[in-house]
Amino acid sequence: MAGLELLFNCVANSITCSQDALICFVHWEIVKSGYKCLGIGDEPKDGEKSSELLPPGWSESKELYALRYRSNDDKSNLLLKAFTVDSTLIFNLMDSTTEKVTDLTVNVSEYVDEANLQTFESVFKNTDELITKLKSSLLPPKKEEGQGKTEKKPKSQRVSNLRDPHSDPLLIPSRGPPSRQPPNWPDPLAPFAAGGADLDPFGGRGSGGMIVDPLRAGFPRSGFDPSSGIPGVLPPGAVPPGARFDPFGPVGRHRPGPDPDHMPPPGYDDMFM
Repeated sequence: MAGLELLFNCVANSITCSQDALICFVHWEIVKSGYKCLGIGDEPKDGEKSSELLPPGWSESKELYALRYRSNDDKSNLLLKAFTVDSTLIFNLMDSTTEKVTDLTVNVSEYVDEANLQTFESVFKNTDELITKLKSSLLPPKKEEGQGKTEKKPKSQRVSNLRDPHSDPLLIPSRGPPSRQPPNWPDPLAPFAAGGADLDPFGGRGSGGMIVDPLRAGFPRSGFDPSSGIPGVLPPGAVPPGARFDPFGPVGRHRPGPDPDHMPPPGYDDMFM
């Protein structure tokens, strides 16, 4: 409280009652919160300068004290008024920027020893309790230096954030190489594997399913590509590339047509006439 002691000694000649001493204490707490005093009264006057000291004439009226303050960053102004009612002081503090008003009623005799008004070491009492009341009910939050400035991240941290795909939810991850692992076919010799395809015709359980697709069976096959067409059956482009295709006849080198090795001998049909 070294700053309060210097302030008290500077204005000691103006302190003539307990209310003056309490105003001096509250003024210093406002200064500690990041403000400086501009002057007395409700309206600004020409030639005013912000200062941590109390302005001239601050204690002329013992029934109504009015002091104006401005924040160190010049972003907000405060108007402090204190009314004397019997043995109490009723404080009103208005922030002109937000138009927020706070108030606090203080019993002067609980925090000021009227018998020692000119002795700083003994004039104030229960100061911790008074400071707690002022901070919780009257004073604005303390303005720290550099408050409102964005913290600049180091360049290395910014680069690492750009490389981290989780730092940007809109970043589309790059596609990795396709998996070349063979399909996980169940063991055909397993005792309970038989009939599994009947329970799952589409192969959702990992089995091949019972819907036949010879082009995707997973076994070696010829280089037949249905998208190139089947001569005499399908023109090129009739089957889209990669589409499922169930051949409706033999494909590959054995084209559709009669097999002379399996044709009935002449007169075979007459035997049953």
